[in-house]
Amino acid sequence: MQVSLQALKAFESAARLGSFKLAAEELSLTPTAISHHITNLESRLNVDLFHRQVRKITLTTTGERLAGAISEGFRKIEEALDEITVNGNVVRVASTSSLAAMVLIPSINEFYQLHPDISVEFSTGEVLENHLYTLPIRYGDISFVQSQDIIKYDSFNMFGSSKLDPLRCPSEPITLFTTEWKNKALPSTPLEAWFEENEWDQKRVTIKKFDQEIFGIHEALSANGLVFCSHTLAHRFVKANLLQEFETKTVQSKLCYYIPNKEDFKNRNARKFIEWVENLLNQ
Repeated sequence: MQVSLQALKAFESAARLGSFKLAAEELSLTPTAISHHITNLESRLNVDLFHRQVRKITLTTTGERLAGAISEGFRKIEEALDEITVNGNVVRVASTSSLAAMVLIPSINEFYQLHPDISVEFSTGEVLENHLYTLPIRYGDISFVQSQDIIKYDSFNMFGSSKLDPLRCPSEPITLFTTEWKNKALPSTPLEAWFEENEWDQKRVTIKKFDQEIFGIHEALSANGLVFCSHTLAHRFVKANLLQEFETKTVQSKLCYYIPNKEDFKNRNARKFIEWVENLLNQ
């Protein structure tokens, strides 16, 4: 049975407030309009919902049941709308662990200063699942990524603590940290190309590998050796003078950060985050 939503709102308000006049004030209608809506609803349902007395209305037994059901229904609708409104202000981002820990999370206050009404939630993992309401930032092979989805092409160089300078002591043995990805489908770091480009003798170094760049960078920060890693992850530490980038030649890699189907994200807040993260990664 179809009934008017306006009639249900008029009835619920009058039942809750115990007055057609107060219901009219709440809904910005006249008492006559409230009475009309309720009379039509009673006629439609073929029941009496109120006992009408001089200057007083009380619910019938049927009216009490219907009022309780309608109030509960409106409450659930309001809760759902509130949840949607809140969720609309939350951008859920899934990224690799290293990018989240070393770039995105330490920089997020900059985003909040620009957009204080938006909240960002992060999840991490090397394998990122598709989810309708999640913005995935992935690391992949540029040959398999649509160019319009790429937000940062990754290049690599040698970084280390200011306490270490292998260029000044070329004969001393060096511990070099680099990365061997968990995901074997990813291209390797371009370490061989870097050795060739910079004419370094690989016999000078003892290479130690981690499965995430974050570990090698932490070792370099502790002055336990050098790290061959991406500019993307080292940038903040160089800017803060915690790491130095040595005066060696940077090499490009076959790797990039990208957002699959980036242009399909139409949500206003997601677009703001995408714009911000592109600027952040390309400083």
